[in-house]
Amino acid sequence: MPVPTSPTYITLRNGDQVKVNDHVYCSPTWSIRDGTPYSIARIMEFLPAQGTPTFDSVGKRNEPFTRVRLAWYYRPGDVSDRPVADSRLLLAAIYSEVCDLNQLRAKCHVIHRDKISDLAGWKKRPDRFYFTRLFDPWIRKEFEVIQATSVRNIPDHIREVLTGRYEYVVAEKEIVPDLTDELRLCATCEKWCPPPETVQCDRCKNFFHMACVTPPLLAKPSRGYGWTCAPCSRQHEEEVDSHEVRHPTPVAPKPKSNAPAPRGRGRPRKDRVLAEKEENVEIKHFKMWPFRYFGQYTVAEDTLDPEDFIFPRAATRVGPKYQVNCFPVAGSENNLPPGIEERGTESTIEVLNSVHEMSPEEVAAMETYKSTLTRNEKLKHNIDWLTEAIRRFSAAWQNRRDMATVNMQSPNRLEKWKTEQTRYIDREWSEAEKAAFEDAILNHGAELRPVRDEVGSRTMPEVVRYYGHWKNMKLGEENRRIKAARASGLSMLARPPSRAGSAEEDSSIIAEPTKGNASCGACRTRESDNWWKAPKGLVTNVLCDNCGISWRKYADLNVRPFREETISKHTKGADKREGTPLTGPAAKRARTLSTIQATPPPSVSQQNRCLACYKNGLPGKVLRCRNCSFRAHPGVIGAVVDATSLDQWLCDLCSNEKLQEFSVNYDCLLCPRTRKDPKKKQFHPPADSFLRSCKPTEGQAWVHTLCSVFIPEISYSDATRLRLVEGISTMPPYRWMNKCTLCDQSGGAVVRCSDCPAEYHVSCAWKAGHKFGFEMQPVKASRRDTTTVVDFKDFNGCMVPTVTCKGHPAHRRERFEMCEMNELGETAVQVYCKNYKQAPTANIHGLLRKARRLDQIIQTEDSIDSESTLASSEMHCWSCGTEYSPCFYSFTVKEFMVGDEFGEAWECHNCHMKQIENHQESVNGGNGLNGINGMDGMDGIEPS
Repeated sequence: MPVPTSPTYITLRNGDQVKVNDHVYCSPTWSIRDGTPYSIARIMEFLPAQGTPTFDSVGKRNEPFTRVRLAWYYRPGDVSDRPVADSRLLLAAIYSEVCDLNQLRAKCHVIHRDKISDLAGWKKRPDRFYFTRLFDPWIRKEFEVIQATSVRNIPDHIREVLTGRYEYVVAEKEIVPDLTDELRLCATCEKWCPPPETVQCDRCKNFFHMACVTPPLLAKPSRGYGWTCAPCSRQHEEEVDSHEVRHPTPVAPKPKSNAPAPRGRGRPRKDRVLAEKEENVEIKHFKMWPFRYFGQYTVAEDTLDPEDFIFPRAATRVGPKYQVNCFPVAGSENNLPPGIEERGTESTIEVLNSVHEMSPEEVAAMETYKSTLTRNEKLKHNIDWLTEAIRRFSAAWQNRRDMATVNMQSPNRLEKWKTEQTRYIDREWSEAEKAAFEDAILNHGAELRPVRDEVGSRTMPEVVRYYGHWKNMKLGEENRRIKAARASGLSMLARPPSRAGSAEEDSSIIAEPTKGNASCGACRTRESDNWWKAPKGLVTNVLCDNCGISWRKYADLNVRPFREETISKHTKGADKREGTPLTGPAAKRARTLSTIQATPPPSVSQQNRCLACYKNGLPGKVLRCRNCSFRAHPGVIGAVVDATSLDQWLCDLCSNEKLQEFSVNYDCLLCPRTRKDPKKKQFHPPADSFLRSCKPTEGQAWVHTLCSVFIPEISYSDATRLRLVEGISTMPPYRWMNKCTLCDQSGGAVVRCSDCPAEYHVSCAWKAGHKFGFEMQPVKASRRDTTTVVDFKDFNGCMVPTVTCKGHPAHRRERFEMCEMNELGETAVQVYCKNYKQAPTANIHGLLRKARRLDQIIQTEDSIDSESTLASSEMHCWSCGTEYSPCFYSFTVKEFMVGDEFGEAWECHNCHMKQIENHQESVNGGNGLNGINGMDGMDGIEPS
């Protein structure tokens, strides 16, 4: 048990003294970090050398200290591509690592925004940072950080524990107003109302438990709908019945906010005493952390437990997945529903090992047979293989089968309560996967989610298991090297460069710049007291003292634009003005911006960013066109490239420019036609957009790859390469007739949003930033014989392409991005096109398929003509010609005679009644009735 002692101070190389809970700059040697800025962290504890216990027998920390545990902070640019102008803003994190003590560079100060009285003055002081949000590296989500004392909507005993242990609380942005509101009590039971179990009446503004209202509510109202309690509903009905309801003019309510009042940005304070007081403010920590998660998925009573997890959560922890069935109380009966087996019995458990029940002779026989299952010595010592072998021998022994019947030929096993078989041992990693894994580890360290994304073809459990084996392999190599050194008589073999570099190795200060690096790579100055090594991507390899410190501490560089114009050969250098670059023109230079925001230096291995998913990848994972620099994952554009010719790859349009196999007019047939000036040069689709990816059609024209994938009537003659688009002529007419809601044009084919009636062109939706993906819809057992069912990432169902407006909120339906890969390395686009868009090419030529489609169109038009002919021969009035009447009356007409018989004609109800009225008037006038319906007097008409 540790004994409380006075704080321990450690002196850094620059002379700063630091203790626990101080903030420091941390960084490995310059060669290892490859020019990246310093990391910022909080010291959690000092540790002795590896292998030495942290505490001795009396509870005192062992010395000397050689390591330190750090709680990291992130810069906004580390977790997002959005540019952030404030270089002093950080993101907190509940993530820690152990580093060597000699990686600490200098001391800095980091506090919460609400504890700073003058932010402008705080940022003008060196080594000062602040934070307002927290980033969780595991679920890749940001949360708000508020002071624990501002949380008021919780019971008093929970609030006392929360504020007594932690300084801050982490919660979702939409939950913060509920937490900082006054204590909410149920209007029925007068007990505290937790936000997840509470509804508020829209009229009286009282709060109720969902279980306290009558009838009880099973769920909250959907977004956009309100709820009123029973008395308010009754009062509203009475007002409506008495016609006393007056609807006032709606006034937009002022949004409620619990944020602190805005502060002026005036001149910084000159009160240094107040600034130093803010720097040295005491922050409460509980188990070395100043904050904990208290958001949407937190049960308030769990915070009373000191062992409760403080990490943010992305889903609830309530349900059968997290809670076990309790044993019945003594004296009560355990009445389970019919068909449900009680958990924990013999029928619900899975036996993994029965060796302890075998006799010594049976164990010896099992060992004998086990040695004959494989000849691979490495496999015999594999933990997964040994576990599965023991399980199969135990199953054979329980079923009274001979041990000789056990074999390990199948790598799959059927686990209990699972419908599909799973592998008991992972597939062998290829050399390309190993190289991608090691490159990703070099870039991201132990954060295995981005490592999984760069590997692509492996699941998260496989990456985690391989990471453990890989670390053991590296440690084994180091231990063998040490043993070999000791056997040869050396005290210790020189280790390769590690993150624990010496002061001489870490020195990134240059004594004197060389002739080719005579100026700063950022501000172009030629005078500086100290020169620092510069990150990659700048004009020179050195930085001046100001730029070097600004980049290392604040990740900020004001790069002066470099002019690449070359001077004329006849221009003399003596004619130049002082300060003009040697490569600049002799004439007056044009005005340029003095500073531009610098981009971070590239990573250790050059990566390409896919224009479809905007994620980085190695050159083998993301292709780059040699001519136009278009970049995309090969599985999204149907590219099949040999590993030896990655640098020579050309996109389809650049390849057609060279080979001239298809049309040179690259307008998409599925998009609206754009007016072009014939005098101007025709431009191709831009290379910085995914719409650059186009595919040829069977008529030698072109369509966007995106349009051909997300319009369901389109098919491919080769779905693997997404080439020779077919079926454009068989698309339904409404796709061409309806207008696009984005560009307001009727030309081109439209698709409908999956969540609303909006229709738009696929290319317009991509430019507007709408969401593209594929949904896995479940298929009933009765329809599985007639529906194509696919498996993708542990999901089974019918794969449907979806385009969703960017303003719609995310739903719970499982949706995959275009570039997401399964365990075989196939993207979602590849799986969808291979199963749903492959044209029937077996024994059918392309021309024959096209002819059949044209026949289908002709037959459809003939059927439409025949229907129109039938429609034209339907009943219409002989007198007025109308086709609409509640009743038609037939009679014979001489003009429609067929042979010796009169033809048949029709009369609407209106005209028929007029004839009867005329006949009655004629009868009253004494003319008499000579025929039925009064039609004998009409020329050429014979009554029927």
